[in-house]
Amino acid sequence: MPSLLTRIWRAAPLATVILGLAIVVSLFFAVRLVAFWIYWADPAHQDQAIAGWMTPGYVAYSWDVPREVTFEALDLPARPGEPVTLADLAAERGLSVADLAAELRAAITAHRGEGDAP
Repeated sequence: MPSLLTRIWRAAPLATVILGLAIVVSLFFAVRLVAFWIYWADPAHQDQAIAGWMTPGYVAYSWDVPREVTFEALDLPARPGEPVTLADLAAERGLSVADLAAELRAAITAHRGEGDAP
């Protein structure tokens, strides 16, 4: 008695390949989703101190604000071409990372409605 996979392959080989690819792609994204969820659910990654190695998107995820808040605070386009670190942005603008971080914290605080930035 042939296995189920053999019967499916004999009946429709192209559909079997497409189904296999769809399963592999689905598993890839499921694993990626779970890894992302585990990483950001860790309290150590929430409201992290802003550092030069971070990207504006990372800061947005860590501080749980829309990406637009960090991009607007840094005067960046909504979808920059490639990720840029805060240290790179600070160097381009002739600022220190601490000054850039202060601008980000002020924008985040204003978005959250928590009054004045520290």
